[in-house]
Amino acid sequence: MSDTFFSDGTVGNDTTPSILTVSQLNQSVGRLLERSFPLTWIAGELSNVTRAASGHWYFTLKDASAQVRAVMFRGRAQYVDFSPREGDKVEVRATIGLYAARGDFQLNVENMRRAGVGNLYEAFLKLKSKLASEGLFDQERKRELPVFPRTIGIVTSPQAAALSDVLTALRRRAPHIQVVLYPTAVQGDGSAEKIAAAIRTASQRAECDVLLVCRGGGSLEDLWSFNDERVARAIADCAMPVISGVGHETDVTIADFVADVRAPTPTAAAELAATPREDWFAAVGQHADDLIDAFRRQLDDRTQTLDWLARRLQSPSAAIRHQQLRLSTLQNRLQHATTTPLVAARYRLDKVQQRLVHALPDTRMARTRLSTRATQLSAAYTNRLGAHRYKLDALQGKLELLAPQRTLERGYAILRDEQGEIIRRTEQIRAPQRLALTVAEGSAHIDISRVEPDKN
Repeated sequence: MSDTFFSDGTVGNDTTPSILTVSQLNQSVGRLLERSFPLTWIAGELSNVTRAASGHWYFTLKDASAQVRAVMFRGRAQYVDFSPREGDKVEVRATIGLYAARGDFQLNVENMRRAGVGNLYEAFLKLKSKLASEGLFDQERKRELPVFPRTIGIVTSPQAAALSDVLTALRRRAPHIQVVLYPTAVQGDGSAEKIAAAIRTASQRAECDVLLVCRGGGSLEDLWSFNDERVARAIADCAMPVISGVGHETDVTIADFVADVRAPTPTAAAELAATPREDWFAAVGQHADDLIDAFRRQLDDRTQTLDWLARRLQSPSAAIRHQQLRLSTLQNRLQHATTTPLVAARYRLDKVQQRLVHALPDTRMARTRLSTRATQLSAAYTNRLGAHRYKLDALQGKLELLAPQRTLERGYAILRDEQGEIIRRTEQIRAPQRLALTVAEGSAHIDISRVEPDKN
């Protein structure tokens, strides 16, 4: 006999006359799952991570052959010490339940910790590091977008919604610009090679001024073609500036780093590539108005200047008479300015000379005494100098008698050892030894073979 689960958790048999609603069924199954599976650690790779405005996290936990939906409510998510991203390998502690409103089997996650980086994301980081080291992301190699593009190229799938968004934006903003589509698959096997080939084709044909590489949003796996090295190098080698508009605003790919400009969405890429025609018309109209105003102001200024010059214009004869009168006035002022100070200066000089004559002292007696003192000083200097010269001659004679050279001239000699020390005692000599001999006229070296002790 089979059992039936009720919304209140009771179990009946087939004889119970009861019919379950869908809500009752889902609630009963959910409680059964919660009772059957306690809190369990589950390992997997994150995919389709969504952060709701409420603060709850929704994502898919998967491995190589299966996947399961999961939710982590705000009260638990705020304690996670990292920001989970696509491709992260994690371990979650969760209960197994059923979302009754949809009947979806899901995990109710209470804790999350890192279990390593997902394979795809790890490959993403390795390629990013490699291309960055080669300088493909350097700001110096980024090119400016053309101000007036005539033709815009688009690399995307003809069936992609992104193409419709881009064409709609371009028709609305700049319907005069030509568009060239380089069709390619944007996901799936072989899509990366096809995207790179489309970019190279656009570069070789050189028929557009700027190239848009775009597609709509999706999971990390969906966007993986734009994380391929071949696509990155094709963008880097492209002959014209490239705008990358891949995914939504939160999606980031290798193509975004290599492109000259990164747009958050395909529509934003179209807006960056083409300024609205109405904006150009408005700018041209404003420039025309500014130019007219500038010409009008300049004309008014020139007219006013002409009127002012006309009022100042006068006949040459009147100008000459005015200058002659002015010259005569200046001449009189100059003559008065030079004569008056000279007269005043001469008067002051006479007064100073008179005061100086009365103030000068009588120096005749002082001059007489000064002459007498000079004569006396000269005589005393002469006497003192003679006495000193006499003493100097006497000392010089004594010094001459005591000079070593005079001693040498009398037949004496000076002996020095190899260090230049004078030999005064036989104890300073060690045979054999070479000594330096200095006589009155010259020097010589002698070798000592034997030393006799002093017999005294």
